[in-house]
Amino acid sequence: MSNTLVFNRSANVAYAATVAATSLGFVVVQLDVSIVNVALNKIGSALSMGIGGLQWVVDAYTLAFASLLLAGGALGDRIGARRVFVGGMALFSIASLVCGLAQGAWVLIAARAVQGAGAALLMPCSLALLNRAYASDKARRARAVGLWTAAGGIALSAGPVLGGFMVTSLGWASIFLVNLPIGALAIWMACRFLQETPPKAEKPPIDWAGQGLIVLTLFALTGAFIEAGSSGWISVPVIGGLALAMVTGAIFLLVESRTQAPMFPLDLFARRVPAVTSLVGLAVNLTLYGTIFMLSLYFQQERHFSPEMTGLAFLPFMAAVTVSNVVAGRIAARYGARLPMAIGLLLGAAGFGLMALIQADTSYPSLLWRLLFLPVGIGLAVPAMTTALLSAVPTEMSGTASGVLNTVRQSGGAIGVALFGSALALGTIEGMRLAFLVSALAVAGSALCAFLFIRDAGHSAG
Repeated sequence: MSNTLVFNRSANVAYAATVAATSLGFVVVQLDVSIVNVALNKIGSALSMGIGGLQWVVDAYTLAFASLLLAGGALGDRIGARRVFVGGMALFSIASLVCGLAQGAWVLIAARAVQGAGAALLMPCSLALLNRAYASDKARRARAVGLWTAAGGIALSAGPVLGGFMVTSLGWASIFLVNLPIGALAIWMACRFLQETPPKAEKPPIDWAGQGLIVLTLFALTGAFIEAGSSGWISVPVIGGLALAMVTGAIFLLVESRTQAPMFPLDLFARRVPAVTSLVGLAVNLTLYGTIFMLSLYFQQERHFSPEMTGLAFLPFMAAVTVSNVVAGRIAARYGARLPMAIGLLLGAAGFGLMALIQADTSYPSLLWRLLFLPVGIGLAVPAMTTALLSAVPTEMSGTASGVLNTVRQSGGAIGVALFGSALALGTIEGMRLAFLVSALAVAGSALCAFLFIRDAGHSAG
């Protein structure tokens, strides 16, 4: 009896340590998505950065993360997920140190890009390690994945609040330096508690050509959008950036259509559901990331909120996303993915439409009730979107499909920050109203696509 108790206690400790170690990877990735926004005003003042520079502080991380995400997962399959996870966390931590010590704008931006590269290495491998640890116990694996997801959601929600208090009390550099103890703990726990995954027997060549082209395309496109805010849409840098993005994007599509093992399998988009969910993911992240960036500057520059107050202003928004995600799972389980997707996106579109009516003297309570339509609606749509995708592709393609969806979503987020930031050149209120109106149309269009083309499992294979 005592031996059984000792065994159960040991198994529970191992389970908790495995979940904690892998979740720390997701925590730092999600934390750095949201925590930096409340520090933008202070960073801009300290390093003499305008809107364009601040857009790069956000987008250098997001673009590197998005464009290298699939490569990170492929590398983990080839040489072992734990090895890549530890290497990615070490790279992320070193880059965080450089961010915290940066005395110049471009040093900070370059270090943010390296942070994104580290995140792209560690995040897919953290989930692969968790999946491997409990591959034979589906119930435990489901609970572990739920805890892993919750940890990331809490980090994303806590980022603005934590960042606001840290910037006010310790300065803007602290939001990057906080990653160092988290990274050190994650590396120690990974080496101590996580088992290495065996390399796959079949090792298709990594699509380095496609990888390089997607990086070049995304950076050129986003750079052109950012430059448009200060130089105008018909300036040489903007036209040149857009032309470069079109050329490299076309070559990327050609390469991916001919390579033996493409990083971005185009035939996936020949299927209705993957194509529609990718479109929805692009629209959601583009509008949501752009909104958070724009509102962070609005609260601090127009409403003169402190970083601490700005973080608290975002708290109801982030809390509503978390609650809505939980409810969405239950609705999808009962009614299928189509209903929560379509209704959630319509709620989001309504929220953007209401936000487009704001005036310079709109109070925070008046802004908040409009704003809450967004997290409630998007919180309903996103889990259903993921469920619809995974239900529509064969099991052996689920990893690739989810990787492609996340790449599209993160790319959309970076483009959203670039476009919304450029709209501010029209004036804060005018730019916000235009951005929110376009967002309402984009999200409403994605709701229509979801309603017309998503079919729940049992009705269509997608």
